[in-house]
Amino acid sequence: MRGMTRAARLAAILGLALTGGAQAESGGFFKNLFGGGGGTGDGGGGGGSLMAPKAFDPDDVYCPNVFVPEGGAAIQAYAGAAGDNTRLRHQIVVSRLSRECRARGDGSVSVRVGVELRAMLGPAGAPGRFEAPVTVSITYGEKPVMSRPHRVTIPVPAGTAQGEASVIENDLVVPADKAMGYDIEVTLSPKKAAKPVARRKPAPAADAAQSEAPVPGQ
Repeated sequence: MRGMTRAARLAAILGLALTGGAQAESGGFFKNLFGGGGGTGDGGGGGGSLMAPKAFDPDDVYCPNVFVPEGGAAIQAYAGAAGDNTRLRHQIVVSRLSRECRARGDGSVSVRVGVELRAMLGPAGAPGRFEAPVTVSITYGEKPVMSRPHRVTIPVPAGTAQGEASVIENDLVVPADKAMGYDIEVTLSPKKAAKPVARRKPAPAADAAQSEAPVPGQ
């Protein structure tokens, strides 16, 4: 986005927000992200979609698409109240996804997931380092099997308007009884505001005085 006008940059950011930003990639991205090799997740290094469900010989491993739930593909930060796009500081989106599934001797499946994130400056933004919380999960029948949270730092150098970073989750295991029909989920979540701690109110002064009053006749 270097050299783009302010209006053009905002239009590009809003376009990614509407589409979710994540794209299915060819085997090249998978090999680069996972360090090469692995015919299980990249379709043999060809031009097939990484996100298409596919069973791989000889193990016949079920390897579903990576699912990003609604509202989980992008987060925005504003200089003031949210919703005013002219005051958008930056947006972080899930730009690319990849996965690899391998059968284990006990019938379970080992899953690796790669996530690439992109940070883009808005009209009110400035270069810097931005953190994004990413959660990679395995679910079965909409119930969680296991989940791994990550915090990814994305640098946007001076003189540029965007930056990229990636995270790889290597240690997801699907039990044998759930090896068919499970889902892989990636969620990009904003920070949640801390809830104020409720303080215990002191007893009213009138009640305290009454409890100390002398009893008639004593």
